[in-house]
Amino acid sequence: MTAPVFDPDIAAWLAARAADPTAADTGIDGVRAHSRAVNDRARALLEAPAVPAAESAIVLDTEAGTLPARLLRPGVQGPCPTIVYLHGGGWIAGGTDTHAQHVRRLCVEASAVVVSVDYRLAPEHVFPAAFDDALAATRWAHAHLAELGGDPARVVVAGDSAGAQLAASAALACRDTATPLAAQLLIVPVTDLLGGYTDHEVNALYPSRALEGYGLTTPAMADFTRAYGVDPAAPDWRSSPLRAADLSGAAPAVVHTAGFDPLRDEGAAYARRLTASGVRVIERRWPTLNHGYFSLGGVSAAAETAARTAARDLTDLLSA
Repeated sequence: MTAPVFDPDIAAWLAARAADPTAADTGIDGVRAHSRAVNDRARALLEAPAVPAAESAIVLDTEAGTLPARLLRPGVQGPCPTIVYLHGGGWIAGGTDTHAQHVRRLCVEASAVVVSVDYRLAPEHVFPAAFDDALAATRWAHAHLAELGGDPARVVVAGDSAGAQLAASAALACRDTATPLAAQLLIVPVTDLLGGYTDHEVNALYPSRALEGYGLTTPAMADFTRAYGVDPAAPDWRSSPLRAADLSGAAPAVVHTAGFDPLRDEGAAYARRLTASGVRVIERRWPTLNHGYFSLGGVSAAAETAARTAARDLTDLLSA
């Protein structure tokens, strides 16, 4: 079998960014500014960006405190699926602005109301603050479905990368607190922080962690994990859903991974454990793409196809 070849358009995009400053060069503020700049550049390349029928800034008054958010509405009548979206960014960066196109696409293509959440970031707010916010935002959405125009039978928690970890853990908490979810959408998820990405024995369980040169790296994940403030020696399902004792009864899942992503194998492992636990899973691996593909639809036709497929898979799961 021929080995997959890394997407040439994304390879060129990464090569053009090779001189970008690193976290070690700029600190947290620089990382956050760089995240915004990169996402802005990627969004500017989209030929036909999704445009929801309505979009506004809101504030969620939750059990974890007030959380800024963006509310997006599709141009359809009747109760809609409601997606609580949790952005990626290694728990230290990103926000509703950097991930605006992610949620606009989901709103339009899944015909869903989307609540995109600005959860608290590390290192100012360490674990479990982001988890608490993710769960509180999901419960807020449940309590406000009538005003959102949401269908109580189609509430979804979703995210990419670190946000997908928060979504997966929130889904487990919803199961345990009788907060019904119809689905979870996990794009290139983080699922196992045991060892903090520096433990050789744990890393050996996931061969994809040896990948270098495709954007995200395992050393960067180690930096993010330290900033997040988790204890790498003590697995906690709120930060490592793969380490949860029991996954049965979790919401049905869409899990997408990328071939050139250090997180590929832990994401696939989570999909397998969900399936083995009796949870319905739609799993896809995009063999030629990297960790950041969900932002790169304007760079790569394959990335655009993959991003659109996530919305379609979610729609199919909700229709089952």
